[in-house]
Amino acid sequence: MSANQLDDLVASVRAAASRVCPPERTAELVAAALRANLPSREILTPEQLAGDPDSYVQHVLHVEPDGLFSIVALVWRPGQVTPIHDHLCWCVVGVVDGVESEVRYEITDRDGDVFLAQAEVTENPTGSVCGIAPPGDIHEVRNAGTATAISIHIYGADISRVGTSIRRRYQLPVLVA
Repeated sequence: MSANQLDDLVASVRAAASRVCPPERTAELVAAALRANLPSREILTPEQLAGDPDSYVQHVLHVEPDGLFSIVALVWRPGQVTPIHDHLCWCVVGVVDGVESEVRYEITDRDGDVFLAQAEVTENPTGSVCGIAPPGDIHEVRNAGTATAISIHIYGADISRVGTSIRRRYQLPVLVA
């Protein structure tokens, strides 16, 4: 792993995340920090870059000692996808390699039945950075390309302690526009 790239990213995120702000603003500040310090794929070892044929893989790269934030690399093989979910905390993602597709959802009611409605679909190529914060952060992410995708995820939580940033998984029917 390239220590300098990670050290620069950690210092920049620390400065942004330490500001006392609402979660949406913190996500914006951390997104700017990641955009300015998006590492290359060399931040991972060859073993980490290999991924797993059965599921995307999470590699914890840094956890701030006070639990303020965690930096995680996700390695996705083609077609791998998250469940539809929301988060415990703000989350910022930068695509290091490949293309990720994100579908954001809203909960809607039709004649007393509850559904998920697609609110936004985005393609995030290499170099893209975006952030989300609860509430309103229900989404699904997938590797939309034909090669392995790598992304850096920064969460406003101690991932080594909580294990995942996912708060809930949604299994409601999905309305497609």
